[in-house]
Amino acid sequence: AARPPLTRRPRPDALPLSYAQRRLWFINRLDPTAHLYNISLSLRLRGELDRAALEQALADVVARHESLRTVFPETEGQPHQVVLAHGTVAKDILRAERTTEDRVGDAVAAAARKGFDVRHDIPLRVTLLEVGPTEHVLVLVLHHIAGDAWSLGPLAADLGVAYAARCRGEAPGWAPLPVQYADYTLWQREVLGEGSDPDSEMSRQLAYWKETLAGLPEELELPRDRPRPADGSHRGDRVRFELDAGLHRRLLELSRRSGASVFMVLQAALAALLTRLGAGTDIPIGTPIAGRTDDALDDLVGFFVNELVLRTDTSGDPTFRELLARVRETDLAAYAHPDVPFERLVEELNPARSLSRHPLFQVCLALQNVGRAEAVLPGIAIATEPKGSDLARFDLSFGLSERHTDDGLPGGLDAHADYSTDLFDRPTVEAMVARFVRMLEAVTADPDGSIGDVDILTAEEREHLLAAGKGPERTRGAGLLVPAMFEAQAKRTPDRTAVVSGDEQLSYEELDARANRLARVLLERGARPESVVALAVPRSPEMVVAVLAVLKSGAAYLPVDLDYPAERVAHMLADAEPVLVVTVRDAVAQLPGTTRRPVLVLDDADVAADIAGRESRDLDADERTLWAGQPAYVIYTSGSTGVPKGVTVDHGNLADYVATAAEEYRGVSGQVLLHSSVSFDTTVTSLHVPLTTGGRVRVGRLANDGLRDPLTLLKVTPSHLGMLSPAAGHAPSAAQELLVAGEALTSEVVEPWRSAHPSSTVFNVYGPTETTVSALQYRIDPGACLPSGGVPIGRPLANTRAYVLNERLGLVPTGVVGELYLSGPGVARGYVNRRGLTAERFVADPFGVPGARMY
Repeated sequence: AARPPLTRRPRPDALPLSYAQRRLWFINRLDPTAHLYNISLSLRLRGELDRAALEQALADVVARHESLRTVFPETEGQPHQVVLAHGTVAKDILRAERTTEDRVGDAVAAAARKGFDVRHDIPLRVTLLEVGPTEHVLVLVLHHIAGDAWSLGPLAADLGVAYAARCRGEAPGWAPLPVQYADYTLWQREVLGEGSDPDSEMSRQLAYWKETLAGLPEELELPRDRPRPADGSHRGDRVRFELDAGLHRRLLELSRRSGASVFMVLQAALAALLTRLGAGTDIPIGTPIAGRTDDALDDLVGFFVNELVLRTDTSGDPTFRELLARVRETDLAAYAHPDVPFERLVEELNPARSLSRHPLFQVCLALQNVGRAEAVLPGIAIATEPKGSDLARFDLSFGLSERHTDDGLPGGLDAHADYSTDLFDRPTVEAMVARFVRMLEAVTADPDGSIGDVDILTAEEREHLLAAGKGPERTRGAGLLVPAMFEAQAKRTPDRTAVVSGDEQLSYEELDARANRLARVLLERGARPESVVALAVPRSPEMVVAVLAVLKSGAAYLPVDLDYPAERVAHMLADAEPVLVVTVRDAVAQLPGTTRRPVLVLDDADVAADIAGRESRDLDADERTLWAGQPAYVIYTSGSTGVPKGVTVDHGNLADYVATAAEEYRGVSGQVLLHSSVSFDTTVTSLHVPLTTGGRVRVGRLANDGLRDPLTLLKVTPSHLGMLSPAAGHAPSAAQELLVAGEALTSEVVEPWRSAHPSSTVFNVYGPTETTVSALQYRIDPGACLPSGGVPIGRPLANTRAYVLNERLGLVPTGVVGELYLSGPGVARGYVNRRGLTAERFVADPFGVPGARMY
C-alpha cells in the first residue's frame, strides 16, 4: 500500500518516542552513567581557531536539529519527548579544557565515556581539548537515542557551514530542513500502526519475523577464551585488518555472477566460518540498516537505524555458491520487512534474557556505505583523531567499508573486528580474522567447492595441533604380555606379598601357583583364544586368582558385578556368550537362571579338589596360545547413552597400558587399594599394574578398611573424594599418589584432599573404556597452584595421540569445540557382536602411522 508522505505534522501535547527510542530510554533508566550507547567523533584541528565562532556554530546546529535539544522525561512511568527552545541550551553545549599531547587519548576517552541521563540532559556534548595555541581536538559525543552513525555526517557538515558563516559574522544560510525527528516519530506510527491491529503493517511484518525466527538458537557457540559472565561489562577492543584490491575485485565478480551483493558474499563467508568454528548450522547474524526510507531524512540528525536478524542455514555442507543462493533468498525477504524496530521484535519473540549477551544474535556484520563525517572549517586543517573501540555491544562485530581508486576500480576494503573482552583475548580474535580472510580467499577462488573443504588452518597451525596432541614416544622393553609380566615378577619376588585381604595373604609364588591350577581347569572347560569367561566372583583374593587364570588360559575375562540388576547381568551374559561362568556358591542365586551357560563354582568341594590337584607350574606353549591381538577382557559400558556395550580390549592394549602406568606412577610398586568393582576398567590400574611391578594389592573397602600400612597409590572417582575428606572421620592413610578418574574433576572437589595430604601427587586421568583405561592425564604436583573450576584432562600418555576433529574428521582450530578422537596402542578392538557400531566409532587414523585406528 502507498505510504503517506513524510511532512511536518502537528505536535501532540505528549510527543511519543519512536519505537527504537523506547528500548534505549529504558536501558538508560537502568544506568544513566553507562556509555554503551554513546557515539563519538573526534577531530584534530590545526590552525587559528575562532572559539567564539565555534560556540555560535554549535548553537546554530542545535537550533537546526530538534533531536539535539530533546530530552525524555517521564509522566506516570511513560516517557515522552520534549523539544527545548534552542536559546535555553546553547550555553551548555561546549566545554573546554587544556591537556597535553601525551594525554590526548585519555582525555578523548574520558569525554566519550561520560554518560547521559536522557530525562534531563540534552543528547549532545562537545568538548574542546586545547593541546596548544594552534592545536585542538574537538570531541562530539551524541547519545544513540538522538542519532546514529549516519547522523555524524550531517552533524559535521552543518557544523562546518555554520562555523564558516560565523567567522564571516553571518548566520548560516542553509535551507530549512523539510522535517524534524518528531515528525518522523509520528509518521512512523501512522505508517506501521499498532501490533494490536491485525491489518496493520506492523502486524504483517511481525508475522513474517515470528515465522522466520522461530526456533532461533538462544546463543551461538563461539571459540571463547572464557565462560560468559552472568553480568557483562560490555568492555571491548578492536582488531583492524584489510582485504586487498585483488580480493575486492573477486568479491565483486562473484557477487555480480550470483545476482547478489558484496554484503551477501561477506555474510555467507562469515556464516560458513562460524559453522567451521563450532557454531552449528543455524547462524543468526545481525546487521544494521540505515532506516532512512525517505529522502527527507537524508540530512537529518536522528535515530533511524534498525537491526535485522539474517538467519543463515549452512546445513548439508553446501558449496559456497549454493550457500550464497540461500543467503540471497533470506536477505531479500528480510529487506522486504525492514520496519519492525528490533526492540519491538525482541519484545514479541521474548527470548531468554541475559545481561551479558545481545538478544537474538551475538555476531554482527556491517558493510558501511556511510560517508565519512567531515567538517570543513576555514583556516583549519582537520583530521579524524584515531580512537580504539573500548565498548562491545555484541560478542563479535565485523565492520567493512569499500575503497575505490580514482578511476572507480576496486581498491580493497578497510575492516575491523570489535569483540567483547569478557569473552575473547586479542590473539583469538586475530586468529578468527585471519580465518575469515582465508575463507574469503578460498570461496572467491572456487565458489563451487564445499564449505567444509575450505582449509582454515595454516600449515604451522596444523603442525602445532598434531604435535600438541602427541604423547611421548617410548619403546616397550621386552614386549611381554601381562600374564608373562606377572610370571616374571613372581620369579623375581616369590616370597613377597602379592595380595592381602583382612588376615588372608598370598605371596607372589602362591598367587601364581593358584592361578596356574585354575587356568588348567578353565582350558578343559572350553577357555581358549577368542572365547570369553565370565567372572561372577566377589571382590576377594579368589577374584584376583580368577582374573589371572583366565588371562593365562588365553581367554578373555568378563567381570560381572553381583550388585548389578538381574536384567543387566542377563544382557551381558547373553551378549558376550561366555563359554563358562566362574562364580561361588553364594552368588549362584544372583545369576539369571536363563543364561544356560556352563558354571564353575569355585568353592564347590569337587571343583576345589579338582583345582587343587592340578599342576602349579606356568603353562607352556603347548597348553595355551597367547598373542597381542587376542582379547584379554570384555568390560561393558554403563549404558548411560543407550544399551550397554561390551568393549573388547586385547592383550596388546592391556600390556601397553600396564607398561605405561608402571613408568608413570611410582606408587604401583608399593601398596595399592583395590576397592572398586572389577567391572570398571579403572581397577586395571589397581590390579594388574602392581602385580607386574612387585606391588601389593590390598582388597578392601574404601571408607573403613582399617588399613595397617600406608598406601602408595590410590585410584578413585571424584565422587569418592568426599568420603576421603577429614570430615568423613575414616579416611584411609595418605597415599603418595592419588589418581582421579571416571568423572569430570573440579579443583573445589580435590583441594580438601590436597590440603589434608600436602605431599601427595594428584593425577587427573581420562580415558573411555574403548581406549584401555587411560589416554590422557593432568599431573598436579605437591604445592602446585590449581585455579578454581574444572581441572584439565591434560596431555596424551606415551604412544597415544589425541585430536579434536569436526564431523569430516578434520582438525579444528584451537579453542573450537569438536569431537575428541584418541589413537594409539590403547584403542580397543571394538564392541562385542556390534560390527556396525564398531566400524562407525573405530575409524582409520588419517594422521598416524598407516593402519592405525582411532576412537
